[in-house]
Formats: sequence, structure tokens, C-alpha cells
Amino acid sequence: MLVRSTMSSRVSIWTDAICVEMSTPRYRARNNDDDRFLGDSFSGKGGIMTEELRAELRAARRRSGLAFNVFARAAGYSESHLRNVENGTKPATRDVARAYDRVLATGGVFGAMVDGATTQQAPWNRQGAFAALTEMADGGGLDRRHFVVTTGTALTALIGQWSAAVEAQAAPAAASSTQPVAPPRLLGHIEKRLDYLRHLDDEFGSGDIARYARSELAMIVQLLRAGRLNGSTEDRAYSLASEAARQVAWTMFDSGRHASAERFFETSLRASATAGDAVAGAYAMSFMAIQHYTAGNPQNAVSLMDTAETSVSGNATPKMRAMLASRKARALSKTNDPRGNARALEAARKLLDRGPHDDDPPFLYWVTRGEVEMIAGSSALEMNDPAKALRCFSAAVQADYPGDVQYPRTHAIYLARAAEAHLAMHDLDAAVVQARHAARCLGSVDSARSSSTMVGLRRKLAVHTTNAAVREFLQVG
Repeated sequence: MLVRSTMSSRVSIWTDAICVEMSTPRYRARNNDDDRFLGDSFSGKGGIMTEELRAELRAARRRSGLAFNVFARAAGYSESHLRNVENGTKPATRDVARAYDRVLATGGVFGAMVDGATTQQAPWNRQGAFAALTEMADGGGLDRRHFVVTTGTALTALIGQWSAAVEAQAAPAAASSTQPVAPPRLLGHIEKRLDYLRHLDDEFGSGDIARYARSELAMIVQLLRAGRLNGSTEDRAYSLASEAARQVAWTMFDSGRHASAERFFETSLRASATAGDAVAGAYAMSFMAIQHYTAGNPQNAVSLMDTAETSVSGNATPKMRAMLASRKARALSKTNDPRGNARALEAARKLLDRGPHDDDPPFLYWVTRGEVEMIAGSSALEMNDPAKALRCFSAAVQADYPGDVQYPRTHAIYLARAAEAHLAMHDLDAAVVQARHAARCLGSVDSARSSSTMVGLRRKLAVHTTNAAVREFLQVG
């Protein structure tokens, strides 16, 4: 079991390993400008310039009746910049389109137009993946403006292109005659640091993890940029880039930066396809699905999990398939499909019962029977069966779910859901016990998602202030 002293040593090991790279002038020049992290997330290199889009943006703004200077201020751009966009002298980027959607309340129409065009234009090949990785590592993609989850049509195109790219890459590539400039040992160091970051994220929440993972991504891009990695070593580098981008995406999502998360997830998929690594891509999709069933359309999450399961059906271990089945179950609960949910959970349990395999991916350390039962409890609560939810949460604890120490952020979310289940069963005292436990778990965790869950729970408890225990919890936590 991971304890805090062990985690402290992990932090020290990771810091020692990376400090040399972070101290170089080249690294500082690439990473010392915070504005590059927060600026326009889709630079002119990828802007979409169509008369149709410009005309629609202009017409929608005019219909709103807002004065141009008022509209521009609300959108977060200068008036001159937006005039140039509408006139065609500046690109109608993804960020601009989403700003119009946000201010004009157009339901994501303009963002979807840009997303769809971008998906069609960006090549799904090695050159396209390298370009995407370079942009994201060098400061692109971190967007503090509006978020519109990829629409169903655009998502279908995205996962279709990923599937085709993975299949095309599956054929063994001819080995390059050029010797690799980076020995496998260096890639092994990066892989180990990414593993440390996964555990840091588990225990302490998103916090600065996105920045650290981006540093790893930048190192990998630097190796790829040299252009002298051979076939198998280059593929391994792209697989590591996929995981680094996934880690950035996940921590962005956990901290509420959804637009940035979406772009890093797509970059992760591109890198995994280039490596021909269906398992890495399926793993990224399983986290991308959480974003879709949390902040978008749950049916899109189901589609992602269907694709993930199909892509690894012939080469994934039972543990990997169990993880995918449990994530699919959660997505199905969001679509209110109890039969589909039950089938997926039963499949996950049976697959886990087959035990571990020597070739289980190391990133699946968290996939246990306790985790599956926690997902089952969340699913039951989602489908208005609080009694079943409590039985599943109890089964998770009996399965030795190490939430308090190893996964306090996730455990806080599950405890909050257990509190909601007790509340639905009209057991206020039990609800408060679980709520207090959840609050303790969040004491040292930096996670906007967990904090938001607790805010929601407190709101539900607030209507029961006649109860002394509830009143005390709301006052002192």
C-alpha cells in the first residue's frame, strides 16, 4: 500500500530526475512564459477560413443586437481582432468560434463547425501526429475560455480516423537504417517518471501535475524532432507521448479546464495511432469517456468505450478488458440503460476473477474488485437505486479498497455518492458520517472535480438543517 512517506520519496526521485533538463536554457526558453499556456488554444497554423463560417459568425452577432465593443469585451478579444476574423484577414480559430458560442448562447454550433473541419483537415499520419505533439508541447492547447465537448458527428469522425490509423500502423514497419540517438534507457527513465506522476495525481490531485506531464511531453518531442529514432524506438516514443498527453488531459479535466483536456485527449489518440498502440489509445479513450459523460453527451462516452473495446479485443489482458467494461458500465448508467450496465459490470467482475497477467499494462495498478464495486455503486445511484448503491459501496470496502491512502480524491467522490444514497434513504446521520469522511479525504487534495462534488452534496444537505448533525457539518465541515 502506498503511504505518504513513499509518495514523498517518489516526488524527490521524480524531481531529481527532471531537474537537469528543467535547468537548461533551452527548457527555460520553452517554458518560462505562462501566457503561452493560457493563450489562444488554436493558433493561426490550424485556423479554419471559410466564407460560410465567417458569414454565420457575423450574422449571429448582428442578430444579438449587442454593440460590437460590448460583444468583443464579453468574448475576451479586441474589437479589431474580431472585425478581422469576420472580414477574413484573421483565422476563425476554434477559440474564437467557442467565444461566439458562449456569448451568443448558440449551443456550440460554431465550435462544432471548426471541430469538424479540423478533424477532416488534420492528417492522421506520422507527420500529423508530430505536428500535433509539437504544438501541444510548445504551449498550444491550454484554453481558459469556453468549452464545447466534441459533437457526435465530429467524435464519430475522430474515433473512425483513429481506428483506421491504428489498423494501418499495425503492419510491421521497415526498420530504419539510422541508429537511434536516444538509447532505450532514456525512454525507460521517461516511462518511470510518467508512472510516478500517475501516483502523484492519485494521492494529491491535479495541481501541478499537468505542468510536469507537459515537461515530459516536451522531452519526447525533442527526441522525435531530432529525426533519427529508428522504427521500434520511435514507436515507443510515440506511445510514451500518448501517455504523457493523456496525463495532461486528465489533470486538465480534473481541474476544470475542459477545452484544454479535449485537445490533449485528441493528441494522445494521434500519438497512440502513430505508434500502432491500440492499448494506449483505448486507455486514453476510457478517460475521455469520463469527460463526455460528465460534461457532454453520455452516449458519446458509450461510443468511445465501444471503440476502445473493439480495438483491443484480440490483444488485451483480462484486466485491461475489465477496466474498459467497468468504464462502459458507468457510461451506460448515465444513459439510463440498466440492462447494459448490468451486463458490462458482470463482464468486468468475471474478467477480474481470471487474475493478473504478467503482461498487464503497469498503468492498470488501480483496477481492482473494489474499484469495480465503487463504479457499480455510482451506477446504481445514477439510476435511482440508492439501496443497491449502498450494497455495492459496502462490497467495495470489504474488497479492501484503499481509498483513504492511495486514492483520496476518487474516494472522496465515492463517499459523497454514498452520502447521497443515505440521504435518498432518509438516513441523515449516516449521510453526515460519509460526508465528513469525504471532507477528510479532500484535506490535502487539489481537485476541482472532487470539490464540485462536495459542493453538490452540501447543497442537498442544506434542505435538512433542522437535523443537528447536518447543521453542524454545514457549519464546520
